[in-house]
Amino acid sequence: MTNTITQVAGNTCFGGQQLRFKHFAETLNCEMHFSVYLPPQANDAGCPVIFWLSGLTCSDENFVQKAGAQRCAAEHGVILVAPDTSPRGETVPDDPEQSWDFGLGAGFYVNATQSPWAQHYQMYSYIVEELPQCLAALPVDLQRLSIMGHSMGGHGALTIALKNPQRYRSVSAFAPICAPTQCPWGEKALSHYLGEDRQHWLQYDSCELLKARQQPLFDHAILIDQGDADNFLTEQLKPELLQQACEASGQALNLRMQPGYDHSYFFIASFIGEHIAYHAKYLNR
Repeated sequence: MTNTITQVAGNTCFGGQQLRFKHFAETLNCEMHFSVYLPPQANDAGCPVIFWLSGLTCSDENFVQKAGAQRCAAEHGVILVAPDTSPRGETVPDDPEQSWDFGLGAGFYVNATQSPWAQHYQMYSYIVEELPQCLAALPVDLQRLSIMGHSMGGHGALTIALKNPQRYRSVSAFAPICAPTQCPWGEKALSHYLGEDRQHWLQYDSCELLKARQQPLFDHAILIDQGDADNFLTEQLKPELLQQACEASGQALNLRMQPGYDHSYFFIASFIGEHIAYHAKYLNR
C-alpha cells in the first residue's frame, strides 16, 4: 500500500492541531478523508491514538466539530483519529431505496462479500489495517491504540476490539448497536453486505463474539454510555443483550444508563471527557 496522504485542512485548537487528510484507500478502491487531532504533546514525542468510529449518516467531520473532544485530548496527550463511515465517490454503490441506514454513510465496519458491495465496502480492513499505516507519517505511537464509537460506530469499535484483542488497550461506546443480527438496522446491512446466511453475520455481532470467546477481553471493564431517552434504545440498540453476553463471558462491563439523554451529539459531548480519560488511563500506563 502506498499510504500517501495529503493535508486538506488544518486549525489550531487547544494548543494542538485539528487536521484533515485525503488519500486513495486501496482497500476501499476510492478516495477517502479522515480527521486527526494532534495534541500539543505531539510536538515532542509520539502520542497514543484513540480511533473514533461515527454512526449512520456521519462523515469524519461530525465528531471533530460537535463532540468537543479536543480539549480533553490535549489534557491527556492523546491523538484522536476519526475516519469516514463508508467508501465515497460516484462509482461507489448506494442503497437502491435511497435510505439513510444503508450504503453511503453506513458501511457498518464490515468487509462485504456480496456484489456490488464487495468492490468498495471493506471498512473493517480499512480501519484495522490501512488507516493505521496512513498515520505512520504523523507523530503517533502505534503500539498504544484504543478505539471508541457511537451507534453504528459503537458496534464497529466493539467488534473490532473483540476480533483484535492484542491490538487495542481499551474500548468504549456511546449507544452502540449491540446485537446487529437482532435489530432492523443490522439485519438490513448484514444481509446486503454479507448475504442471507446468518452464520456469516455472527463475526460482526459483539454479543456473539463475546459468547464465542468465553473469556474476558480486558482485565478492566468496557465502558458503555446509553441514554434512557434514546428513541432507538428498544428496537435497535439492545444494551441488555451486551450485558448478558459480558456476564456469560466473564467480561466486566460498566453500562451507564444516563437519564434524560437521547442519541445526539449533545449526549456524546456530555460524556466524551470521561471516555477520553478512561482510555488515557490504559494508554499511558
